[in-house]
Amino acid sequence: MQKLISTVVLLLAVFLVAGCSYLGVYKRDIPQGNLITQDMVSQLHTGMSREQVAYIMGTPLMEAPFSSDQWDYVFYLDEAYGGTVQKRLTLTFQNDQLTDIAKSGDMDSDVELNQDGGPGPAVEGAGEGAPVPQIGPSGI
Repeated sequence: MQKLISTVVLLLAVFLVAGCSYLGVYKRDIPQGNLITQDMVSQLHTGMSREQVAYIMGTPLMEAPFSSDQWDYVFYLDEAYGGTVQKRLTLTFQNDQLTDIAKSGDMDSDVELNQDGGPGPAVEGAGEGAPVPQIGPSGI
């Protein structure tokens, strides 16, 4: 009888360990930095003011520590079940005018960030284009 109990406990332990390793861990895409699209980069040209650049690109992720004449826009995407995407755009200003645009990474391909469809409960009745219900003092 003791051998039967030992066998059952061992089999149960093996099934539990196998079950945990069989089911994969949920992963998400992790975007970091400033989103850089081809459309944004194509609108940039030398001679633009800082305000015009900020309107197109947004505020820079980094400014050069010793000079405010260089803005760096960095984007990094760690894809859940794939590789990584890295883009960097360095803009140099002189007398508040854009003088140089340096690019690195794959600027030609746009990254699609899917913010919907993640885990967790969906708001009832809120399909695509439907307004999200607001909660007021009465609870609804």
